[in-house]
Amino acid sequence: MSLCFSSSSLFNLHSPPKNQSFSARFSSQFINQIQVSSFPYALKYSSLNLSQPFKCSIQRLKPVTASKAGSVETTLSSFRNKNPKDINILVVGSTGYIGKFVVNELISRGFNVIAIARERSGIKGKNSKEETLNQLKRANVCFSDVTNLDSLQKSLENLGVSVDVVVSCLASRSGGVKDSWKIDYEATKNSLVAGRNRGASHFVLLSAICVQKPLLEFQRAKLKFEAELMKEAEEDKGFSYSIVRPTAFFKSLGGQVELAKDGKPYVMFGDGKLCACKPISESDLASFIADCVLSEDKINQVLPIGGPGKALTPLEQGELLFRLLGKEPKFLKVPIGIMDFAIGVLDFLVKIFPSMEDAAEFGKIGRYYAAESMLVLDPETGEYSAEKTPSYGRDTLEEFFKTVLREGMAGQELGEQTIF
Repeated sequence: MSLCFSSSSLFNLHSPPKNQSFSARFSSQFINQIQVSSFPYALKYSSLNLSQPFKCSIQRLKPVTASKAGSVETTLSSFRNKNPKDINILVVGSTGYIGKFVVNELISRGFNVIAIARERSGIKGKNSKEETLNQLKRANVCFSDVTNLDSLQKSLENLGVSVDVVVSCLASRSGGVKDSWKIDYEATKNSLVAGRNRGASHFVLLSAICVQKPLLEFQRAKLKFEAELMKEAEEDKGFSYSIVRPTAFFKSLGGQVELAKDGKPYVMFGDGKLCACKPISESDLASFIADCVLSEDKINQVLPIGGPGKALTPLEQGELLFRLLGKEPKFLKVPIGIMDFAIGVLDFLVKIFPSMEDAAEFGKIGRYYAAESMLVLDPETGEYSAEKTPSYGRDTLEEFFKTVLREGMAGQELGEQTIF
């Protein structure tokens, strides 16, 4: 069962046009193409009849003043001409690390935000409905399950409003094989299908810069959805997208702050120069994502984005941290070959014990982030380029380190798997 709540009186959600439906072209041709029969985790859409008119419920979060609604086609072409207060934005992944900031940023810009959340949200479902409502208190919170298309569509039908834009901040928490396809592909696809059925004509996707060099399952899952999103925009000129590929988050670089503070060495792989990044704060990234809703120069674009300043290697990050601590730098350099050996052992064991599939994947994730830079991959040289990686925002890693040294890493949970 799905429940919807309006936790703020600040928003006026607008009722949808009558007889909304996905185009017959999308339901017949595109849906057939997006089925992934080669993967055991693929979601099948055979039970859907998207060519039939979409009948919306008269139930609403609260009374609204309904204006005469035009056709779906009119909605598709006109939302960018509306005032923010008249634009309904559906946010999935709203309780995640970045999602919470995106919801608040969109609300601060005057948009009407419908935040989809699980009945038990957060890492391992630690947050109750009440906690989620408090966390997203300025949004219209709708409790539903993005991994179940029928549930998600029913929730939006009961809500009784149209959707102009979908913003997806969904991401697998673990990076495991099944979880990656369930969340990074299937659940994200569900949000596209459900949003389109409510009239959405723009989709903002939070992806990741590491998909440029896909060696991991979650990267392949993200890329598959990216490709299908682009194809839909090619075939329907009334639909558009913005794919945001951020570099490293501040939180992913803060795991060793307390260790260094306690006198432990700063751990890095190789010579500490194997991977570099332009880390970006959660608030700056949320601002960039919000820009993608109305900025015409971000329509139908893949948008790599980093934070301000120069790219930093792990060695430089460690030096910065020790300087802030006022301590002599102390490093532990681990040969990358150790990880290669461990991954080889795990791959061998998976052949005997298939249940260890995720353990092997986690090892590969650790190896990837220990060696690959989170920067734009220059297609001409095949090398990572700091110069070609755009910068955005004002928050710096130095200020983040100062905050963590002062306040700790509270609220910076890394998810169910934490890997250097």
